[in-house]
Amino acid sequence: MKHNNLKALAIISAGLFLASCKKDNDVMPQPNTITIENVLNSKPLVESGTFKGSGTPPVVFPGQSVSFSFSAAKNQRLTFATMYGWSNDLFFAPANPGIKLYNDDGTPITGDVSAQIKLWDNGTRVNQKPGMAVVHPGTAETTAKNIKEVAGTDDYGNTYLAASQLMKVSLAYNGNSTFTVTIMNNSGGTANETPFSPGVWAISYVAGGNLLLAEPIYSSGKPTANGLTNLSEAGDNAVLSAYLTGQTGIFTPLSPVLVVVYEGGQNPFFKTGENDRGEGLKDLAQKGNADILAAALKNKPGVKNVYVLKDATNTVLLPRIGEGAGGKVSQLLSVKPGDRIAIATMYGFSNDWFFATSGNDLDATKKGDFSSSIGLYDNGTALDQFPGAGITQFNLAGTPLTESKPIAVVPNPNPFTTLPALTNIIKVTLQ
Repeated sequence: MKHNNLKALAIISAGLFLASCKKDNDVMPQPNTITIENVLNSKPLVESGTFKGSGTPPVVFPGQSVSFSFSAAKNQRLTFATMYGWSNDLFFAPANPGIKLYNDDGTPITGDVSAQIKLWDNGTRVNQKPGMAVVHPGTAETTAKNIKEVAGTDDYGNTYLAASQLMKVSLAYNGNSTFTVTIMNNSGGTANETPFSPGVWAISYVAGGNLLLAEPIYSSGKPTANGLTNLSEAGDNAVLSAYLTGQTGIFTPLSPVLVVVYEGGQNPFFKTGENDRGEGLKDLAQKGNADILAAALKNKPGVKNVYVLKDATNTVLLPRIGEGAGGKVSQLLSVKPGDRIAIATMYGFSNDWFFATSGNDLDATKKGDFSSSIGLYDNGTALDQFPGAGITQFNLAGTPLTESKPIAVVPNPNPFTTLPALTNIIKVTLQ
């Protein structure tokens, strides 16, 4: 009887052991690798546009002016081009890289900036004596010449006043990184009286202190390109405008990425409709610094692991530039059923926008592409400006201007620009 009892006890014990093993297996950690990529096909120009006179034809006659507005950050430049209408192929444009908009101390430049404007020869037509009698398009150069400045006299002995005596260009600062430029035709009554054609303008992004497209319209000493001939010979800005539009769009790095593995029902560091909690999300959203928030989260209940993922080469995740790949980071995770993953990374060329997982974050045990689960949020702690063209944007050498608003989804279109689909900017996968 005793032997039977021991046998029964052994069977029961074995069953309990197996049941225990089965229960443990259900919650054994499993590997899952998260990968975050910047997949943005970036553009070098943050803004571009056209201008024209208000009459028919839409030229700017002597005594008339035309104005347009734009946003710009420190170290960005304004460039434009318009035809010297009573010539064969001359055009006005600022000397490259364009009109300086801020002093070295960050204060905006205002007033007369005409001294920065030059007169240029496109090099595609034989220059007649400038004036109303010029025949268009005129005689083509036997061999096209490179673009060169017309400094008083052209290659055919025709004389010209300085561009600053024919065109007055002035800047007005509207606040919050926005300017209005006015181009006045002052050529009336001079030996070089002429209308100005419809024109084009552009602003290049700055990254690492350098303009991404420093000479978007022309390059002195090089052949004309991209539709500048149409503008300089016929005052037709359509082709050059189309080229500049194709170079205009979004450029932004993504900051080092915060990855949080937690258990529970709520994201541990933010919620829309609430103000920033003062735990470090502001530093991530304004400056791309995730370390402060990461340190705070490590002590929170339910938070299991916190990572800050940095690109090995650049620290930040750069977008795709030309044919190059964008930045990419990965992290092997050890997760269990019930674990969630939350991420956050700064929209680098903004005042305080950040990408983050939306809704109930990510199921840590799933695999696949979860890019559609990423939202773009305004942290509400810094005054917004045109992304990539704001004087107070931290990553463009600025100091953010403080505001206090609840965290909210960034609308698209927003008051400044239209962003591509977020899945065309940031890609998140679990494998």
